[in-house]
Amino acid sequence: MAIILVRTFIIYFALVAAMRLLGKRQLGELELSELVVAVLVADIAVNPLQDIGMPLIYGLAPLLVLFCCEILVSGLALKSLRLRRLLYGLPSMIIEKGKIAQREMQKNRFTPDELAQELRIQGIMDISSVEYAILETNGQLNIILYPAEQPVTAKQMQVDVPDGGFFSIVISDGRVLTDNLTRLGLDRRWLEKELRRRGADGPKRVYLMMVNDDGEIYYAAKEQRA
Repeated sequence: MAIILVRTFIIYFALVAAMRLLGKRQLGELELSELVVAVLVADIAVNPLQDIGMPLIYGLAPLLVLFCCEILVSGLALKSLRLRRLLYGLPSMIIEKGKIAQREMQKNRFTPDELAQELRIQGIMDISSVEYAILETNGQLNIILYPAEQPVTAKQMQVDVPDGGFFSIVISDGRVLTDNLTRLGLDRRWLEKELRRRGADGPKRVYLMMVNDDGEIYYAAKEQRA
């Protein structure tokens, strides 16, 4: 049992480190080559966990090779447009000027039901309000509405809207994030004062507290357990 636990920890941290090296883009979306790596990793990683007699290096070495190949291919794809097209393909125009491109739908095996579902997910009930719909290479459908259907912005209405800047978390589940306080030019004395104003005797009583560049505060106290 101890051997299995140790192997599990080693493989787990090896996978976490490798995925971290691949970068956040790969974590947020999977292209074709990345999906292949993910499928192979899931199959290879389990082998040394199921077979105790297998040397651990037989599981780690293929994982290392896979991630090295993915990093190499991703680097080459950044420099070569032809390689990007070969590996990832090109986006497909599913709706153009309000008209459904039926050939593109069939080419991508994208059914009308799936199109309607994707539109509903994005809060669009009327297909005729869509000017363009692009099926990206990672399978995501991006929707562009006709200008008349798009929400009116403050700029279009010629209304001045104050910009309070980015809200930063200063307390998260009772823990003070000192780096964010420093970035905002604040300190613990200011924080303690604001907490007392809200009836909290310390950060432990706070679930979430956020502050923007203008000093506006969002505050949520911890709920009392029954």
